[in-house]
Amino acid sequence: MTKTIYSKDHKFLVERLKKARIEENIDQKKAAELLGKTQSFISKIEAGQRRIDVVQLKEFARVYKKSLSYFIKK
Repeated sequence: MTKTIYSKDHKFLVERLKKARIEENIDQKKAAELLGKTQSFISKIEAGQRRIDVVQLKEFARVYKKSLSYFIKK
């Protein structure tokens, strides 16, 4: 079994997170401020170097004004 960060589903999630942020016209620094995180945290997630849990995904969805289903591969 491959590690989660190397899965196609994780890659899809990462791409959707970045796309949602760009669609909201928010840079990584602003996203980090809105989430109470560092810009490095956002960068590592978008680079696929860091896993994201459901609670964090819920916060990203709130900040990016997307439904949770937007980030889930169908």
